[in-house]
Amino acid sequence: MIGLWDTTGNEVVKALAAERRSAGGVASGLALTLVAVVEEKMVREAEAAATIAAAAHPCRLLIVVRSDLEGRSRLDAEIVVGGRLGPAEAVVMRMYGRLALHAESVVMPLLAPDVPVVTWWHGEPPEMIANDFLGVVADRRITDSKQAPDPVAALVQRAHDYAPGDTDLTWTRITLWRTLVAGAFDTTEEEVVGAKIVAPRTDPTAALMSGWLKSRLHIDPEWEHTDRAPRMQSVQLQCANGDCVTVTREEGTALFSRTGQEDRYMPLPKRPVGDELAEELRRLDADQVYADALGAMAGIPDLDQRHAMRVHVWKDPALAERAGAVEGAMAGPGGSPV
Repeated sequence: MIGLWDTTGNEVVKALAAERRSAGGVASGLALTLVAVVEEKMVREAEAAATIAAAAHPCRLLIVVRSDLEGRSRLDAEIVVGGRLGPAEAVVMRMYGRLALHAESVVMPLLAPDVPVVTWWHGEPPEMIANDFLGVVADRRITDSKQAPDPVAALVQRAHDYAPGDTDLTWTRITLWRTLVAGAFDTTEEEVVGAKIVAPRTDPTAALMSGWLKSRLHIDPEWEHTDRAPRMQSVQLQCANGDCVTVTREEGTALFSRTGQEDRYMPLPKRPVGDELAEELRRLDADQVYADALGAMAGIPDLDQRHAMRVHVWKDPALAERAGAVEGAMAGPGGSPV
């Protein structure tokens, strides 16, 4: 491990090359570059998740920690090759001051050559990915709407801001649910005429499950809100012949019920973020099924027809705050101009 304090991007590039040579790292063996954007308080969580993902997908891991934007511009870096972060070539960069707004100036020279780039925001997702250059340069972009104050509203925003290559860990969290529901129809061709989801009002997985059922089955699922549990509790499907298929969450398992058949218990564990991240890294192309489900949930059709290339839209938060302060000073009581 090499620690560089108050350093420069050029020094980080040289130190990574030296550490790779001493550790015997081979850049051609990397499957991708994973750029993780996190806040200081979530760095350890991001490192733990990325370590799990890197075990399945050898990668160059670049963790960008954007800290105090008001202070002097400074870069602190920690370089680890084949150490505590698993088989990844990892660089943890803490950026302070205005440098945090231009993280790409340090990140771009560190991208592994000739491999895809995936950017993952471990925290509240950006309102517009185009405002973050680290998202614009990525082939795949992974957000987590669950981290937002209003997860369902954040998921709707993901639909408005969608471009092919985007995905959200909310989608990954319903993979096992979708597998169980779809598997119920492996031995029948009965048409589904209705569905009901029991989940809290603020659960984004329920919202996306509803969108998936709507896009696949062309029905409008009922959402029964409940406060008895923090997550989606059950999915029920009604068939045209009167049969009912229900998947109900229990402790680490799902109770699978179907009219005329004995109840069965199926595995439905709560997976760590690292496993969810590893699943998303298995595919580096656009996920059309996710786009259909997201669009159906938000009422926005043809998301997969949008252009995949993003154009960077610069947004300076310091200027936005300054403009807000000026507007507030010019307004009198009740918002009227002074």
